[in-house]
Amino acid sequence: MNLKSIFIFILFTWFGCKDPVKPVKKLNEQQIQEALIKANQKLAKNELADIDAYILKNSLKMDKSGTGLRFSIIGEGVGKFAEAGMKATVKYKISLLNGRVCYSSDNKGLEQFVVDNDQVESGLHEGIKRMKVGNKAKFILPSHLAHGLIGDEDKIPSHAPLVYDIELLELNK
Repeated sequence: MNLKSIFIFILFTWFGCKDPVKPVKKLNEQQIQEALIKANQKLAKNELADIDAYILKNSLKMDKSGTGLRFSIIGEGVGKFAEAGMKATVKYKISLLNGRVCYSSDNKGLEQFVVDNDQVESGLHEGIKRMKVGNKAKFILPSHLAHGLIGDEDKIPSHAPLVYDIELLELNK
């Protein structure tokens, strides 16, 4: 290799290694936070529209709580309403809005949990407190009341609203 070839090689290497990408404008913490809020608002708005479409498509008559839980309680039920600290036994089916069943007591057995104390979806705690033994209900939990950003890393995807068909079989102190 002659001196001229080495010189050309060095020049190409030197200028070829320069980053042709312009620097990205750095955002401050407030700008990042505002961008995340806008993105979450858009996701929530789309999710709300999906839930409304599901209710309309299925001709459901549902009430809505302040947190966004949609619910329809069926039957009179007996006794007191479920309260924090009570152990609830339920029969259930959990589905996505597209109808795909994720979990069911038919496959996994009855579910038992302590109201407001066990690690089940916060929307389930909220909904069960609207029920008495013998009530059946349909709950639609927006993702923020269900499994949120990451899903359950199994059958429930991220940002997924859940449809619960549930029956409260028993309450114990």
